[in-house]
Amino acid sequence: MPVGIEAWITQIPPITRAWLGLSVLISLAVQCQIVTPLQLYFSWKSAFVNVQPWRAITTFFYFGSISLDFVFHLFFFMRYSRMLEESSFANKKADYFWLLLLSSVMLLALSPLVNLPFLSSSLAFVPIYFWSRRHPSTPISLFGLFTISAPYLPVALVAFSWIINGSWRAAIADLAGCAVGHVGWFLRDVWTREMVGGPTVFSQAPEPLKRLFGED
Repeated sequence: MPVGIEAWITQIPPITRAWLGLSVLISLAVQCQIVTPLQLYFSWKSAFVNVQPWRAITTFFYFGSISLDFVFHLFFFMRYSRMLEESSFANKKADYFWLLLLSSVMLLALSPLVNLPFLSSSLAFVPIYFWSRRHPSTPISLFGLFTISAPYLPVALVAFSWIINGSWRAAIADLAGCAVGHVGWFLRDVWTREMVGGPTVFSQAPEPLKRLFGED
């Protein structure tokens, strides 16, 4: 069994693997009462006025207590982040990291406007939305019950999150992720192709970041 688990983990692309690993470790740390959610949430005052900058990072890795919602978000983010990293961003680790980094900055700016102390599920919806826009004709079997085309996947998952949480507030974080994912997709695919006609800072990682990932 350990060999099988190790082989499965090593098959996950590196950025998705690191994201998944940190998310699981932080949730387990909270579950074991090593840290508390109050030490992880993001607010501008806590992060920058009270000089607790780690909150701008941990907010993206805590998916809540281990529950159905935790499994739901972790499963779908891992599935579509992995598929996106293996297809559109194959051999482009720096570009994928840059997409997630820019999305994180946008979500941090959006956080106080929609009162979102934890942004993990929001960021998780960015690769889901991005993948769905880049594969518009792909049919998706949702839980083996429905078949939809890929562009409707984010809407269906937001609706399901709403249902399992029983509150519209639960859908706000996912909707914020869809909004940021749409901005990222537009800047990378539409703006670059139709309005600029070439790469921009939004579509390609800066050279120092590429060198850091060994892609220069």
